[in-house]
Amino acid sequence: MVNGKKRTRSYSLTQKINVMRASVMGANDGILSVAGIVIGVAGATTNSFSIFISGIAGMIAGTVSMAMGEYVSVNTQRDSQQHTVQLEKEALEKHRAEEFAFVKQKIMNANVSETLAQKATEEMMEKDSLTTVVREKYGIDIHNYTNPYYAALASMIAFPTGSLLPLLAITFIPTDYKIILTVCAVVIALAITGYLAAMLGKAIRYKSVMRNVISGLITMIVTYLIGSLFA
Repeated sequence: MVNGKKRTRSYSLTQKINVMRASVMGANDGILSVAGIVIGVAGATTNSFSIFISGIAGMIAGTVSMAMGEYVSVNTQRDSQQHTVQLEKEALEKHRAEEFAFVKQKIMNANVSETLAQKATEEMMEKDSLTTVVREKYGIDIHNYTNPYYAALASMIAFPTGSLLPLLAITFIPTDYKIILTVCAVVIALAITGYLAAMLGKAIRYKSVMRNVISGLITMIVTYLIGSLFA
């Protein structure tokens, strides 16, 4: 019963982190993709309806693309993990001593005595050898595969949510300030999503923010210049 509770908590935490990651990246892509589209169209025309329709089209296409992309990506990762588990299952049947030695050596590498490592390995392998070996060799929890549906749903919600910012900004801001204020709003939003992505990935936050903002600015500049060619 205790093990079941631990697995449930672990499963919930893993899924929450995955959903948060998909949500942040989905929102970030929504902001950046639709900003690039509407800024590019704004470079070609000042017609608010044309800009709005192009943004809506980009939002719908991006939402479907992101959701399907997450679904396929996570499923591929899950298939790869399951294939790895199957290979280790066969390896345990044919080369159990070698698998045992690997786990024992890994424990010893953490400054544990050979006697204690031997005992710990015996206990873990006796309890669940497959789970132990897969976890120690690949960092995979065979009781906790990532759910592709959660990731797809998170992206499907986050992408259009993020894309609303540049879409509404460029649609309703007065013509004289339309582009500059939309760019400012997008930069702020990208800074926030870059910061959140760094927090989830435990990366250097200011670098993540700068990369996100710079890539957004480059995207908007390029699409605006391209749109201007058709003005």
